[in-house]
Amino acid sequence: MTNETSISTFLLLEFSGIREQQILHFFLFLALYLATVMGNLLIISAVAFDRHLHTPMYFFLVNLAIQDLGSVSAIIPKSMVNSLMNTRYISYSGCVFQVFFFVFFVGSDFFLLTVMAYDRYVAICNPLKYEMLMSRQACIQMIATVWVIGLLYGALHTSGTFTATFCSNVINQFYCEIPQLLKNSCSNSYLTEVGALTVSVIMEFGCFVFIIVTYVVIFSTVLRMPSVRGRQKAFSTCLPHLIVFSTFIVTGWFAYLKPPSKTPSDLDLALTVIYTFVPPMMNPIIYSMRNKDLKVALSKLFIQLLSSEITLSSV
Repeated sequence: MTNETSISTFLLLEFSGIREQQILHFFLFLALYLATVMGNLLIISAVAFDRHLHTPMYFFLVNLAIQDLGSVSAIIPKSMVNSLMNTRYISYSGCVFQVFFFVFFVGSDFFLLTVMAYDRYVAICNPLKYEMLMSRQACIQMIATVWVIGLLYGALHTSGTFTATFCSNVINQFYCEIPQLLKNSCSNSYLTEVGALTVSVIMEFGCFVFIIVTYVVIFSTVLRMPSVRGRQKAFSTCLPHLIVFSTFIVTGWFAYLKPPSKTPSDLDLALTVIYTFVPPMMNPIIYSMRNKDLKVALSKLFIQLLSSEITLSSV
């Protein structure tokens, strides 16, 4: 295919040409996807139904869960359908939507983690000003800014990627990944996306430095606390966010900073699956394991659901 207008569909990477392995891939991805969806929906429901959790930290956590749901839902269902139907096709417009929504949600994730670091900084280092700095209006403005920046982030990368002229419609990945699309470019128009990537790296590096500096200040403040119980409580509220941030960064680095390969390998595929699945699936587990209030809210939610089910079955 010699130009962009002749490409109406793309061919995604097959996990296997063997039908039994395709079905296995479908059920594996289905199990991982359902686990991710259920975990994040439980977090959203627990915070929504428990008034004690209507605080800035849990407000941000709900938005993080929504973004995680969005990122996996943007790419995983299409891969499952392709395996189930024994096909590799995705339409041009479908590929555009995949790139936009995946970058939108993942970018929003990163910016939200930066805001959550600021929230922990204010709570621990300036507790007397917490209610003023993290008021309801301030939190809404922060979240609105995160979503708007994520939207612009997605639009920037999508427009930068698809202004390129593609010489091939074969994508060596199970979803429309930007680096794989750029490999198929046969014109200098891909430089638009290179510029967008440069801007993104600068922004993300700034956020990364901000989070690191914030936690250096937080830990230095916590270590000066005279109360052992106070230090433990402060660490327990910071540790989940730090683990989530580290998981997000490490998996992303492994997936995108590895040396590019001309042909797809099992390692490339495994790293991409880890990057797309691990952070969204692990975030609810990390926060619920280290948070007593969230555990109590989840227990109440399970009891309420169980009692409702018993009531309906007895009618």
